[in-house]
Amino acid sequence: MQVYADNAATTKISSVALQAMMPGFEAVYGNPSSLHSVGQEAKEALEDARERVAKCLGCEPREIYFTSGGSEADNQAIISAARLGARKGKKHIISTAFEHHAVLHTLNKLEKEGFEVTLLDVKNNHNITAQQVADAIREDTCLVTVMYANNEIGSVLPIAEIGAVCKAAGVPFHTDAVQAAGHLHINVKEQNIDLLSLSGHKFHGPKGVGALYCRRGFPLVNVIDGGAQERGKRAGTENLPAIMGMAAALEDACANMDTNMAKVAAMRDKLIEGLRKIPHCALNGDAVNRLPNNVSFCFEGIEGESLLLLLDMKGVCASSGSACTSGSLDPSHVLLAIGRVHDVAHGSLRLSLSEYNTMEEMDHILTVVPEVVAYLRSISPVWRDLQTGKREYIL
Repeated sequence: MQVYADNAATTKISSVALQAMMPGFEAVYGNPSSLHSVGQEAKEALEDARERVAKCLGCEPREIYFTSGGSEADNQAIISAARLGARKGKKHIISTAFEHHAVLHTLNKLEKEGFEVTLLDVKNNHNITAQQVADAIREDTCLVTVMYANNEIGSVLPIAEIGAVCKAAGVPFHTDAVQAAGHLHINVKEQNIDLLSLSGHKFHGPKGVGALYCRRGFPLVNVIDGGAQERGKRAGTENLPAIMGMAAALEDACANMDTNMAKVAAMRDKLIEGLRKIPHCALNGDAVNRLPNNVSFCFEGIEGESLLLLLDMKGVCASSGSACTSGSLDPSHVLLAIGRVHDVAHGSLRLSLSEYNTMEEMDHILTVVPEVVAYLRSISPVWRDLQTGKREYIL
């Protein structure tokens, strides 16, 4: 049995998205910037996709800008808010210690330009509170950028409450919703979100395409200069087939969200209940406010890379952290941020599901993971030291 349980890294493209893309390769192949009829047909398809994405987020079509993915959208949102703040003499930014690197690396770059960054602690329940944000806001705060849901451990942050705090303080609020879009109900107006990033391949759309929601009136700064595409805020000929596919995938995900997520959450809960029976392990992430498709554990006495390779041999595709850093030998910054020590953080496993998974596949996972963990522990000198008392158990 082959089980794909790495949907937080990327998802299988849906038939709905694939079918929506085909006209963009064949019949609607023009450049949307061209004035002739073929170009204008493409322009109509582009604007139709924009309207569909906007409807899913509860905003106006003119507030949607298409990008190459979530990372580009994060960069543009954060840099735009920083530049606006600097013009007003405000150079303080609030974020969290377990953000995606697209956010953290952008913030690191801004720190070198003289900005001050406050990273909120996430050790309590592996999450933050709106009160933490309120307490951190200063007169010179120009941006709060907080992810909607964590890509590694699945914690869902109190976005509506944080949005209310930011609105009351007059501070722009950006959220990286790459893991949330298509999986959780989002309404940017009701949640007081000023800027939001998403990526098509996280909800069964194509790779290489994303979107940035920017509240009307908020001044965006270009990160890609050139032509006048996307109302002059994102140069480059639009990837129309991918945009059409992403819009269709998001629309389909939102239309079937309650049904799909109920199914996925049931599989998630079965995995959590079963894996908790393995001795000396710990669930990562907020146990209550959690993505319906995320299961993240640390197992003491093993190494994550070996765990993944052996699971793959037994037909389970999983992850040990974010796909963007899977080539690194360093432990996940997310796991360190929530308080896992290095030795424990190295033994992590992330299983991320979709509506395409089945309960039979969960049974297979619950059979092979304990077997692999037991085998790795049997050949581990660290585990031997733990069992003989030379080391103390942490979990």
